[in-house]
Formats: sequence, C-alpha cells, structure tokens
Amino acid sequence: MYSDDLRFANYSENTIRNYSAQVELFLKYFNSRVTKPSEINERDIKAWLMLSNSTNSMKHRISAVKLFYKLTGKQPLKFRYIKYPRSEKHLPKVIESGYILKKIERIQNIKHKAIIMLAFSVGLRVSEVINLKIEDIDSKQMIITIRQSKGRKDRIVPLSENVLNCLRKYYRKEKPKNYLFNGQFLEKYTSTSCNSIIKKYLGEKYHFHLLRHSCFTSLIENGTDLRLIQKLAGHASSKTTEIYTHVSTNLLKKIELPV
Repeated sequence: MYSDDLRFANYSENTIRNYSAQVELFLKYFNSRVTKPSEINERDIKAWLMLSNSTNSMKHRISAVKLFYKLTGKQPLKFRYIKYPRSEKHLPKVIESGYILKKIERIQNIKHKAIIMLAFSVGLRVSEVINLKIEDIDSKQMIITIRQSKGRKDRIVPLSENVLNCLRKYYRKEKPKNYLFNGQFLEKYTSTSCNSIIKKYLGEKYHFHLLRHSCFTSLIENGTDLRLIQKLAGHASSKTTEIYTHVSTNLLKKIELPV
C-alpha cells in the first residue's frame, strides 16, 4: 500500500524502493509486539530510530516512516515531536583535477574513458550517467539533457568538444541502441560497474561520486561563477554549492597570511 501511495504521489522509483525497504524493516521490528502501525507509540519510534548507524541513516529512516504515517497510516501527528537530528558537518573529498586528467589520457578502453570523462566534465551523478540515452546528446547545440534526476527534475548541461569526440569514438565502436552506455548483458550500464572502473583507473580508495565533487571544486578554482555551478549541479540551494569553496586547497594557497 505504501509503495502504491508513493507511486501515486509521483515519487521516483528509486525513492519508492528505498523508502519501502525502510518501512518494511520498521514494521518487522515491531511485528511481534503490535498488530497494526497505529499501536506503535512515539517513544518506540524514537528507540528504533536510535538504532541507526549514522545521522544520515537516521534522517533517511525518519523521512521514510514519517511519510508512511502521512500517506498510508493516516496519522501524520505521530511525528509532530520527532525532529530531524542536527547535521554532521563533513566536507566532501575531492581528487586533484590534474591527476584525473592524466589517468583519463592513459585509459585504452573507450567506453570506460567516455564514462569517466563525461562524468568529470560536468559533474554527473552515477545515476545520471547510466540513465543517459543517445537522444539526450545534442551535438548541434552542444548540450546534454539530464532527465528526471534527483528530485525528478530535468536540467541541461554543456557538452565540451573533447567529450563529444570521445563519445563519437565510443559510439562508432560499441554502437549502443537506446541507452548511451549499454552493459555487457544488460540494456544499460550499472552503478556497480561505474564504481569498479573508478577504482581500476583512479585508485581503490576512490568512488564515482568524487568525480562530481572534483568537477565543481575545479570549476570554482578556475573562477566559474557560483550561480552557474549551481545550475550545472542541479542544486536547489546555493548553500549546497558553496561548500565547494571550502574544500579547494588551491584557493587557500592564494590567501596572503599576515605572518
């Protein structure tokens, strides 16, 4: 019922899958003690939330269960006194752009090269890369259309000449049919495969999302307007984009200290 309610409210399939899994864990936890969700009191809900491994995990649990009681349980007041925990302030990790570019030059596998090059060029999320379709690449206007990304929003990002040339070489060799990056046995590439190639070419300690952080940090260092980076990233708030000004070591080096 909850999955259907989320689908009716036009939530993404990824959100439906994640939220439903959290609510399933929640209901199973109380299954031996209560017969229906309405019997679970606020104290018990808080106790279950406290079992979370991290602040972000707790936030995710709250979002899922709170929406469950609102849409399906019809008891939105269950969460009137349950607030989101204060956020932990962590700066995103980045990879030095020169290091990434050197590694890209040495990649022989044209599909792997195209994926990494494209993601780093405009800071795409792994889900955005694997869901790209051939029709989303507009070589005439030199733009890429990102469809139904985080928050179910579309956006347009620029396409560089270097990335276009790489994509053309890849297309001529692989001849994908629908999705831009097809899997070996699947219609499209997987996020697991994307993370595997990052570890293969950049290093075991890295993962795909670091390309996104590294892209925006590099753009800030090159003097790109923060509002343009916000638009490129698809951030709803400029505060999210501003965090990249705090992780740039090159910007720190430009500060003239008094002593």
